Amino acid sequence: MNFGFIVLGLIVILAVALAVVYNLLVQKRQMTRNGWADIDVQLKRRADLIPQLAETVRGYAVHERQLFEDVIAKRNAALAAGDDPAARGEAESALSQPVRQMIAVAEDYPDLKASGNFLELQKELSDAEDKIEMARRFYNGAVRELNTLIESFPVNLFAAPFGFSRRDYFEIETADRAVPSLGIGA
Repeated sequence: MNFGFIVLGLIVILAVALAVVYNLLVQKRQMTRNGWADIDVQLKRRADLIPQLAETVRGYAVHERQLFEDVIAKRNAALAAGDDPAARGEAESALSQPVRQMIAVAEDYPDLKASGNFLELQKELSDAEDKIEMARRFYNGAVRELNTLIESFPVNLFAAPFGFSRRDYFEIETADRAVPSLGIGA
């Protein structure tokens, strides 16, 4: 009789432990999904600013046609990269290069550098970059916690059968950010 209670007690303890582990995995997965959604919102915000910035610069630097086409093509490729962090990071890095070139073109046009519209767009783009960086840090922290949990014993025994898998970090090099500094007032 005591043996039956012991087995029943062990089964209950195991079931509770399994429920706790499962709920912890769900919590960590939700944090990564939330983090990715934040990144996605900020990347879309930046993508919406880029055509406006391109049109503003185009009004002053009409001979830079290839640069503007490159910016728009890479913007569209970044938007099409989807939810794969590695592909999206690569596409966003590729987009940042011509955007930096476009902003550098403004240095050759004093009227453009003084334009209120250009300065406001540049400020918004810089703000978007800061928010992307914060969202990226949150997401990567959530990914680190989820991946650590998935790889830790005894959770690793249950993670895969319950459909939990490692996530990729979202990596954009700081040097690849579209607007490294505003340069306003310089």
